[in-house]
Amino acid sequence: MATLKAIRRRIASVKSTQQTTRAMKLVAASRLRRAQEALFNARPYHEALTRVSDSLLASAPEALGAPEGAERARLLVVVTSDRGLCGGYNANLIRLAEETMAAARSEGLTPRLFVIGRKGAEHFKRAKTPLEGERVNNAPRLATVGLARDVAARMLHEFRAGAVCEAGVIYSSFHSALSQRPVFDKLLPVKPPEAAAGAADYLIEPSAAELIPTVLRSYVEAAIFHALLEGEASEHGARMTAMDSATNNAVEMIARLTLEMNRARQAQITRELMDIVGGAEALRG
Repeated sequence: MATLKAIRRRIASVKSTQQTTRAMKLVAASRLRRAQEALFNARPYHEALTRVSDSLLASAPEALGAPEGAERARLLVVVTSDRGLCGGYNANLIRLAEETMAAARSEGLTPRLFVIGRKGAEHFKRAKTPLEGERVNNAPRLATVGLARDVAARMLHEFRAGAVCEAGVIYSSFHSALSQRPVFDKLLPVKPPEAAAGAADYLIEPSAAELIPTVLRSYVEAAIFHALLEGEASEHGARMTAMDSATNNAVEMIARLTLEMNRARQAQITRELMDIVGGAEALRG
């Protein structure tokens, strides 16, 4: 059995860890509320832009495909986090990225990776996977319009130049603090939307052909920004859940160690009493 001093030292260490995890849980909960508000506030704009884009892009499906002679390659933008301590958040995204890369190879496509977040970049560098680019140190906010525009511009440039024939984004879809699901959205080439009954017919000025490049850029930028918002909320939700679990585990460990300490102390007292009684019997005899 461990000594009382060692058990007390371990209890103090676990209590210190518990204070850290509890503080991180509270910070993650606060950031999650802000990320949720940003995500929910942006959804109406994203949905409205998608409706307008679908209506416009349906009028010129020939402008949506990859350029003739484009390389058989798929550009994957993978949205991970810069920091860890968020459970399986990054591991699940990396697993989906590797599965999507394998699926691309089976289709005769060369996968090309652009990674957002230090954790994803470090993993693929360790795995000796070539990267088309990376964006790390995105604190304090992952979801920024500037980052979304930069990534969308790169994606569109490579697609229009024929460097890739497909492009998409892998991110974690936020459902709740307890539920996040990694997903892959293929953004380019844009699939011509089917005409729906009762769909709005927009009056376009100057012409659909002239507006398509602008609308396509806005469409991709909005999709990337939406992925960043979902990823930011998912990261904070996953971290809050992981730190809550760690805090609860610390409480249970402290209870077990306290019980072990009491047993050790009781055993020590018993031994001391036996020594006293033994000494008294020896003197009496």
